Amino acid sequence: MYANHMLDGKLDTIREVIIVQHGIQRNGDDYYAAAMALLQASGRSLDEVLVIVPNFPGKPDTGFDGMPVWSVQGWTGGEPALPGTGTQTGLSSLQVIDDIAQLLADKSRLPQLKKITFAGHSGGGQLIHRYAVLNHVDEALRARGLDVQYVVANPSSYLYFTPERPASTGFALYDKSVCPAYDDYRYGMQNMVSYAKGMAGLDLYNRHLQRQVTYLVGSLDTDPNHRVLDKSCGAEAEGPTRYDRAHAYWAYEQYLGKQTPVAKALPASNHHYLDVEGVGHDQTRMFGSQCGVKLLFGDKAAVDKQAAQCKPVKP
Repeated sequence: MYANHMLDGKLDTIREVIIVQHGIQRNGDDYYAAAMALLQASGRSLDEVLVIVPNFPGKPDTGFDGMPVWSVQGWTGGEPALPGTGTQTGLSSLQVIDDIAQLLADKSRLPQLKKITFAGHSGGGQLIHRYAVLNHVDEALRARGLDVQYVVANPSSYLYFTPERPASTGFALYDKSVCPAYDDYRYGMQNMVSYAKGMAGLDLYNRHLQRQVTYLVGSLDTDPNHRVLDKSCGAEAEGPTRYDRAHAYWAYEQYLGKQTPVAKALPASNHHYLDVEGVGHDQTRMFGSQCGVKLLFGDKAAVDKQAAQCKPVKP
């Protein structure tokens, strides 16, 4: 784990925590360096902002003896750590984020904390998206007076609440002869990971609507053959590219909302989708965009004049 303050040290000046999740390459050091460069350029006081980058080691990685290790893809979906690694059997990467959040919410350690932001790009975006949907601590954190938000950038896939998927017109059941397991978790509600078992899809959707989530997608993240794009049939059922999948998921949220009384009663401002114009699959430029900087460091943060512009995606 990378952080700009010692987590077991004095944290009584911290007002905001930003947790940034690395991508499939598990290069937390690169994500930490990029986040710190943005923080330093933002004009925010380093004494008031705690940046944390959890690093999830994968099976090929070395130097993690005695620590939990996940399959290369498994941690992005909250799957348990591999057997025989770490001291806690079956530790989900989602539970790791829970534990960090609970540690930070301790008022005896961070008495001035006002806000926690969970952000992730690519594989990290997959994890943070699913965490935003599945975690059971959001309400407790907000009950303690904390502002909680999630920033999801360029994930390969999304978690659908029903068996429907994008179709030529609207949404429809997907052809199981093409992909028999298309509705299994990480793409749908079937065979859910143990961390999140026990809740129905629409119940999760209604709860998710009450959480502050912003989705960012690069307008140039449009390569259907990108080397780390999820090309499984479950992912392909959501669309051919990250850009298409993001726009389809926004349309899906609107589609479900028209059928759900809870959605109709909630303000429309909890979820936002933004195209980051002229940017492909690049975490530095996504989080360094005009909207990325503001989301991570606040509306008063200084933004580079050359930063990519952001365009709201219309419902």
